[in-house]
Amino acid sequence: MDPRIERAREIISCEAEAVRRAADRLDHDFVATVDRILELPGRVVTAGMGKAGIIAQKLSATLASTGTPSIFLHPAEAIHGDLGRVSAGDLVLALSKSGETEEVLRLLGPVKSAGCPIVAMTQSRDSTLGRHSDLVLELGPIEEAGTLALAPTASTTVMLALGDALAVLVQEGRRFGPEDFARYHPGGDLGRKLMKVGELMRSGEQNPVVESGRTVLDAVSVMTRTPGRPGATSVVDGDGRLLGFFTDGDLRRLLETLGARRLDELRIDEVMTRSPRSITPDTLVIEAMGILHQRRVDQMPVVGEGERVLGLLDVQDLLDLRIG
Repeated sequence: MDPRIERAREIISCEAEAVRRAADRLDHDFVATVDRILELPGRVVTAGMGKAGIIAQKLSATLASTGTPSIFLHPAEAIHGDLGRVSAGDLVLALSKSGETEEVLRLLGPVKSAGCPIVAMTQSRDSTLGRHSDLVLELGPIEEAGTLALAPTASTTVMLALGDALAVLVQEGRRFGPEDFARYHPGGDLGRKLMKVGELMRSGEQNPVVESGRTVLDAVSVMTRTPGRPGATSVVDGDGRLLGFFTDGDLRRLLETLGARRLDELRIDEVMTRSPRSITPDTLVIEAMGILHQRRVDQMPVVGEGERVLGLLDVQDLLDLRIG
């Protein structure tokens, strides 16, 4: 085995052990921080310098994406005007391994003057940052990985894990669910899966509909003229209520057995699928995809109150979203 693999394993084990020890140190201040954030009228303002600042940015992004308003404040920029981003009602979460980072410490006075509580994420509550904070998420003694043990490695890993634990507990405290998450991630896979059928269905002129009593030829004409040519049409009564469904597949099967009858003489009611399966606009798109797969169909009518047809769901639209 290449000795570098063994060395890499030692480094990963070092960081994993640092995270485990930090987990063992969790105390009342962690719980109190979760509660403070849940009750917060303003935002969580994260701050840190260097590598700790990068972790602070990630923590802020995680909080924001899980329902907690949050911004990152660069300590060096803060003292040149960006402190205006902080106001009463906010909470400042300051990250510094040593608790002695000059730029972070210079924030303490102005932040306290603004009436904002300060939570420190630092190695020791006896550090300057720890002593002047309202709550301390104590990391404990951490030896950085690597021969020189100088570059932030294990310490930033612990900060990352502790920040994730905090964000997830706050998320759970807010009962922030998949649909909430999708609202903040509309471009992501989960966001697409949690779309509602009403957001995707073909409606208006893109929704093929033919009234009961019309001929099969009329139905084929409607299917052909409809933009996108979905290959199906709903059959409705005079009030727009769903009576049946007719597809390209139904037409092909009909042509095999039509005999001497003409399409412009045959009524659509004689050959349509009666009482077809339909879905509502509030149905989740991922659920609709499962129904289409199960029934081995490519289209399905979308109905609202009183079984009135509102639109058409086509499997191609789902495939375009890369769902399924």
